[in-house]
Amino acid sequence: MKKITTIGGGTGQYVLLSGLKDVEDVEITAIVSMVDSGGSTGRLRDELGVLPPGDILKCTVALSPFQDVARRILQTKLSGSDKLNGHNAGNMLLSMLSQYAGNFPEGVRALGEILSIKGRVLPVTIDRATLVAELTNGIRLYGESAIDIPRGDQREKIKEVYLVPHHSEIISVYDPVIEAIEEADYLIIGPGDIYTSIIPNFLVPGVKEAIKDTKAKLIYVTNVMTKYGETDGFTPFDFLCTIENYIGRNVDYVIVNNQKPPEEILNRYGEQRASFVLLNEEQREKIKPRLLIEEDLVEIGEVIRHNSIKLSSVIKNIF
Repeated sequence: MKKITTIGGGTGQYVLLSGLKDVEDVEITAIVSMVDSGGSTGRLRDELGVLPPGDILKCTVALSPFQDVARRILQTKLSGSDKLNGHNAGNMLLSMLSQYAGNFPEGVRALGEILSIKGRVLPVTIDRATLVAELTNGIRLYGESAIDIPRGDQREKIKEVYLVPHHSEIISVYDPVIEAIEEADYLIIGPGDIYTSIIPNFLVPGVKEAIKDTKAKLIYVTNVMTKYGETDGFTPFDFLCTIENYIGRNVDYVIVNNQKPPEEILNRYGEQRASFVLLNEEQREKIKPRLLIEEDLVEIGEVIRHNSIKLSSVIKNIF
């Protein structure tokens, strides 16, 4: 039985876990960023003082054998009274479970029990914090949603991101997270929004130190598309270097999609200032001595994202 620990958040982590749960003889632990501040999640965080449930909910649903039904029910948008209007059912359920249990991790565990998940889902911290991005022109953006959705036609590049605690001088890692990193056989980072879903995990004290010391093999899954205001013009090597700079060590495997989506879909993304992440020969040489794996990994529908079955097949081959 191989111990697999994943680090991330958002849709990328959901896709990854959706495929991994069907791989045999693995024990999965998902470590999830806790800085989501938009939509229903942000309202619950601000109104009730709870930790943001959104990304944790996605990962828990992804690991459930009842994934399709659970997603349909728990992603239901509520209507009616002003208080409930716009919230989704899963965020409300997880928040209520956490408040009744007295702590967030116990609420997450209870939701996992309800959904019979394969594995476990851990918040990287149980301290409330705000993600801050400093741009190259010195402007600071406060909150994941402000960083994630640029306003205006042009924005400077992100220089660095950091966490500001709400109620204490420091942010502490949730202890089981360190144990999961130390005991892992494989540690999988990505895919996902690099500055708002992945790097915030490394900013919690103790996490990057544990990653530097772990004997686990590190696998990094690069993104398929760039994102305006975060990774404009990024190549797979740029994504890789950004991750390695934050964790302070090289990864062992780099997984890159090599299937270009149809031009008409790329043109639609171009209207949002997003572009296809392309690997050229020069970057292949730079990635060495890490093991580079290039495969067709995309799923093309309303959006371009990784296909969970294709991605899990590549990772299974590494195992």
